[in-house]
Amino acid sequence: MAFKIIGAGLSPFVRKARVFLAEKGIPYELEPLVPFGVSAEYKRKSPLGKIPCLEHDGRPLPDSSVICAYVEKVQPQPALYPSDPWDYARALWLEEYADGGFTASVMGPIFQERVLKKLLGGKPDDARAQEAEDKALPVFCDYLNEQLGDQQYLVGGRFTIADIAVASPFVNLQHAGVKPDPKRWPKLAAYLERIHSRPSFKALIEEDRASLPK
Repeated sequence: MAFKIIGAGLSPFVRKARVFLAEKGIPYELEPLVPFGVSAEYKRKSPLGKIPCLEHDGRPLPDSSVICAYVEKVQPQPALYPSDPWDYARALWLEEYADGGFTASVMGPIFQERVLKKLLGGKPDDARAQEAEDKALPVFCDYLNEQLGDQQYLVGGRFTIADIAVASPFVNLQHAGVKPDPKRWPKLAAYLERIHSRPSFKALIEEDRASLPK
């Protein structure tokens, strides 16, 4: 069974799918694609024109959440979704909180203005990035710090899709020079250090750094 991920490595959603595959021990091919002005051919695979898109034995499947859920069915072990119904629902909620909330409100503005626009030769708007850092970031960090409590992981006492989804956009923040203050959010800061040290994340973080300007 051949797996291919189409997308740009710096995307938190592409990273999420790649970490998921790595944690499953599934080899895959990465086909780089920047999601700007995508071709009609790609839109036939991913109608919204977004990344990532998975191709499994030539069949396309877009959206990181859908990709991860599909791969879990294809290869159930090691399980990355909780079996307990409540924990399963919480993991899905935290995945959505990261994907639809944190990435859009915090990571997006900061990473776009401080990293992406510079890479693409655009003119950064640091006021937009600073507003996200000052106003939106603390709200999300407060919540995640609280959700961790005294646990090593977000849900069910073990590593799940919730951890993958939450930790992925924080990599982009690191690339933009932003980390949760360990004095203000000690649990979250320690948690992210721990999750980003996993081989699945560490390899991709190093790959990112090699591709970014010094």
